[in-house]
Amino acid sequence: MSAASPTEVDPGLGTTPEHDDLTVLATPWVTIVWNDPINTMDYVVFVFQKHFGYAKKKASKLMLEVHEDGRSVVSTGSREEMERDVQAMHEYGLWATLSKSE
Repeated sequence: MSAASPTEVDPGLGTTPEHDDLTVLATPWVTIVWNDPINTMDYVVFVFQKHFGYAKKKASKLMLEVHEDGRSVVSTGSREEMERDVQAMHEYGLWATLSKSE
């Protein structure tokens, strides 16, 4: 029986990943709700409160951003989470998209 040779350790192990790798992993996605001529401001506030659980003050602030700026980032997270939020906004009749956070 032969003795087992010692296992070689890759000297690169234990070092931190390249900065670009970290940036890609840490970059969250966002859900953007866009202004539309159909939904009332009260309804948009209601949707933000119901779906995201936001307090009326925060939901109203986001609604005003949508109304005055044409859009608002209403949630951040993983791509999968933002896809679910966008789908939910569509189900409520709001115009929404997802994008990488900048």
